[in-house]
Amino acid sequence: MTIKLGILDQSLQFEGETATEAFRHTVEIAKLAERLGYERFWVSEHHDNPRAAGTSPEVLIGYLLAQTERIRLGSGGVMLQHYSPYKVAENFNVLAALAPGRVELGVGRAPGGLPNSTRALQQGVSDPASLSDKLAELERYLHNRLPEDHPLHGLRAYPAVDRPAELYVLGTSVASAELAAEAGHPYVFALFINGDEAVAEAAFAAYRSRFGGARRSSPRLIAALSVVVAETDAEAAELTGEMQNVKIRLESGRTVTVGSLEHAEAFGKQANEPFTIEVHEANVTKGSKVTVRRRLLELAERLGVEELIVTTPVKDFGKRRRSFELLKDALAELPAGSGERT
Repeated sequence: MTIKLGILDQSLQFEGETATEAFRHTVEIAKLAERLGYERFWVSEHHDNPRAAGTSPEVLIGYLLAQTERIRLGSGGVMLQHYSPYKVAENFNVLAALAPGRVELGVGRAPGGLPNSTRALQQGVSDPASLSDKLAELERYLHNRLPEDHPLHGLRAYPAVDRPAELYVLGTSVASAELAAEAGHPYVFALFINGDEAVAEAAFAAYRSRFGGARRSSPRLIAALSVVVAETDAEAAELTGEMQNVKIRLESGRTVTVGSLEHAEAFGKQANEPFTIEVHEANVTKGSKVTVRRRLLELAERLGVEELIVTTPVKDFGKRRRSFELLKDALAELPAGSGERT
């Protein structure tokens, strides 16, 4: 089988690095991805997190468009709960006008930060709309489809573009998959956040069964996961040895995945309710080219996907670059129409 590959870069700022260095690494990886033939390169949105420099994906995408020529660039994703769909449409119409056909708009329902950053982002908003309502509104603005009975009928999100950014819905649950399906949008399940593959299988099954096809002729599914490829299995294990998956469970029933134990404790204090913290080994597909190739083929077949987006949170930038090179080599070595090379 043929697997298309994309990269999600979180502009991580490791200890001892400046934000300028983190962004320089993001630019270098975007250029590398283009040279290697990756399908897309997405950047993320995080708030109030000293380890993540990327707080504004639309700004970063604009810079990356000027640094590359062909690769599709997008958000993974815009946290739509915080923003006016009209303004998001304007931002991405500007990007689509600058680089027609190269801009993608992934949106998510997560807060992207701690409770205080959410309060700051939503200051003055008394009754925020649901994600499904905001997603529908965003699509109307992108495609100039406000119905006649809409209170703002006649309003357009300028600049007008022939090829608006394509919408993707990002999520980690069956509910987000159903939302994407009913709206007819491509769906990306973030396994690097929710590493439960049974949930991913259920989400993809729900998406296929409920797909509305309003904008596409067939369902489109992508799995996003952490991948680290090295020259040997032992080296990959060493590179991922300190990676953790940290979850905070609030008494109200909400569960949030965060970047560190310190981040989880800060989240719990700001949430103003009892909480517990769970720390597990990170769900990372790791190893040599042979090991990772076999694992990814098994996963893609089980989930029924032909596209993957990978994130590689390795501190050593040289090893991070090498991982992307090895991964592309690993899957490029597959003969057409077959699984593994013998």
